[in-house]
Amino acid sequence: MKRVPGRTDHVVVVGAGLSGLACALHLLGAGRRVTVVERDAGPGGRAGRVRLGGYELDTGPTVLTMPHLADEAFAAVGDSLHRRVELTALDPAYRACFADGSSLDVHTDGDAMEAEVRRFAGPVQAAGYRDLRLWLERLYRVQMRRFIDTNFDSPLQLLHPDLARLAALGGFGRLDGRIGRFLSDERLRRVFSFQALYAGVAPARALAAYAVIAYMDTVAGVWFPKGGMHALPRAMADAAADAGAELRWDAEVSTLERSAGRVRAVRLSSGERIPCDAVVLTCELPAAYGLLGRSPRRPARLRHSPSAVILHAGTDRTWPHLAHHTVSFGAAWERTFDELTRTGELMSDPSLLITRPTTHDPALAPPGRHLHYVLAPCPNTAVGPGATTWRELGPRYRDRLVGELERRGLDGFADSVREELLVTPLDWARQGHAAGSPFSVSHTFAQTGPFRPRNLVRGLDNVVLAGCGTTPGVGVPTVLISGKLAAARVTGAVGPGLGRRHFTAVPGTSSLPAPAGADDPS
Repeated sequence: MKRVPGRTDHVVVVGAGLSGLACALHLLGAGRRVTVVERDAGPGGRAGRVRLGGYELDTGPTVLTMPHLADEAFAAVGDSLHRRVELTALDPAYRACFADGSSLDVHTDGDAMEAEVRRFAGPVQAAGYRDLRLWLERLYRVQMRRFIDTNFDSPLQLLHPDLARLAALGGFGRLDGRIGRFLSDERLRRVFSFQALYAGVAPARALAAYAVIAYMDTVAGVWFPKGGMHALPRAMADAAADAGAELRWDAEVSTLERSAGRVRAVRLSSGERIPCDAVVLTCELPAAYGLLGRSPRRPARLRHSPSAVILHAGTDRTWPHLAHHTVSFGAAWERTFDELTRTGELMSDPSLLITRPTTHDPALAPPGRHLHYVLAPCPNTAVGPGATTWRELGPRYRDRLVGELERRGLDGFADSVREELLVTPLDWARQGHAAGSPFSVSHTFAQTGPFRPRNLVRGLDNVVLAGCGTTPGVGVPTVLISGKLAAARVTGAVGPGLGRRHFTAVPGTSSLPAPAGADDPS
């Protein structure tokens, strides 16, 4: 593995999102002096926090999977996630609601889910689910250590027996077709393939290898941190500070001072100069490339994932059929993905993620109130309406979403809203997200693994990238890995294998075993 040559005693990490904080903790554990500079007033990045009329809003991800990856970062400095954050295992992980009026609770316990599938679709589908679960576990074991939790220096690293194992598992076929080999019920197929949208690819065109995301959601488990998702970066920042990191808030980087192929100092917009031996950039790729004064050489332009409209609604009531996470599927499926990724139209029959964090933490809202987070995927600004178009389109689409929610059983939703915040691609673009998408570079084959923007920078020996735009990719688990991989580029150390540490939650909450098969030596 290539690493930063020369001295790396003092490292400046630009950005205090999940990847930057994970990187900082791994660097501190390896004995480096670390300064974290963040343009915002506190940690979090995408996983930020907005206070609105007594409501505490998570501005980014709401689904936490694979928390042992965060625990790896805490463990690097002799700390642990369970000391810092109280986690609750969600059961069900999701509730899936369909246009025909049926619903399915997604359990991560195999026996419970088999029984639920049998109730929902009969014994043949239940048997298919068991086979699918085994396949997902095998897919995870083959992929994670070799193709995700690794620093690539060359595509030739793919030439390993695990590549043949992945091919034998059908990983290079199409996701929708592979899931269909196990489940013929279209509703069930959606439950195990909608996660491809996180990777920015329609299930009908995504590689079956991306089913590893469904493994994270439906097998490894979904968790909720008390205090909301923002509790995780806040705890990571506290652990980093306690381990000796210097955390600088409201500190925006203006330039990188370079000479002889290395960055010698980071300059802030305030004029302050911070000398350093190495730099890790975790900001958005366009911002990172702007600071570097270059863009990567690629045969084709980067393609970005679809975007999302998010409605944060503080309400005076809730609806009992909602779980903590509810996926409300429209009747349309393939047409929906065509609209999101090809034609650039707003979903004519949307599938929505509705999250109600006050299910497990009422303190996130005023007494007697509730908080609902409604995510509606939409085309990014390179495919669909431009960023400025959303200035007028946003309020109209908000009303359309509210009407759709009421048609799907959330009667009186419009009248129940006491506080709200609407986030559209215009807002994502203002935050510096390319193509107005918070999901960054999509995971097409040409933008995955060794073909994704690398975390080393050509022509600058001591600069490393981290975050969802570089390897390994988008999502909370992968950006945590990204921070660890970036730290390894600096220190030369290879951290413990993914999933090797067994996690124990706070007494009184559910325990977190390592993912199924994590200790399998194959």
